[in-house]
Amino acid sequence: MARLDGKVVVITGGARGMGATSVRKLSAEGAKVVFTDILEEDGIKLQAELGDSVLFMKHDVSKASDWQAVIQKAEETFGPINVLVNNAGIDVPEVDLQDAPEDMYRKVIDVNQVSVFLGMKYVVPSMRKAGGGSIVNISSLAGLIGAYKKIAYTASKFAVRGMTKAAALELGEYGIRVNSIHPGFIRTPMTEALINDDLERSFPMRRVGRPEEVSSLVLFLASDESSYSTGSEFVIDGGLGAQ
Repeated sequence: MARLDGKVVVITGGARGMGATSVRKLSAEGAKVVFTDILEEDGIKLQAELGDSVLFMKHDVSKASDWQAVIQKAEETFGPINVLVNNAGIDVPEVDLQDAPEDMYRKVIDVNQVSVFLGMKYVVPSMRKAGGGSIVNISSLAGLIGAYKKIAYTASKFAVRGMTKAAALELGEYGIRVNSIHPGFIRTPMTEALINDDLERSFPMRRVGRPEEVSSLVLFLASDESSYSTGSEFVIDGGLGAQ
């Protein structure tokens, strides 16, 4: 029996990178997956690859109306939602605090932080209909320690960590678990150009992480195997944060 048989999953930022890897892994384990992104072409290609067990929707995660549409479509297509993976996020280049533009700061907060609030807010009624569920919020190692010259990104990822704990306290009585994942440096299309031998040797495990390693943790938290884990931080950084 597959580990997610009968479960309905929503994954944001699912068209490529870590999100796409999670879409593939969770659907392969029996889930019906609605995945969303602003990258429409990539999303349509992934849907064609995986077939009827998945549905792609274009989605601005910072807009409440888009979230309501996603939840409604997921329920109409597959049924009440059991799992939400808040994966969508953006990063920005290093910038001095004194030079950081206000509009950049607000954009990062909207996409990385407000989206998580909206996703949790609008999925709760559906999860209560399902009899419970699991919310997995993708934070970052920068949600545990500061990231150099990335005040907006650090603020947003610390906020995701805190919101996870507050939501876990509130939603536990409904059988809804809420946990955060904190990846370190993971090889994705967004980070590929930054990776070289010197960088990899600087990490305790002497390499960067793979998206499949993060998606395996997503799968664990989405499944009933993690049934007594809530309000917790799951770090996957190859020891980077231990230095």
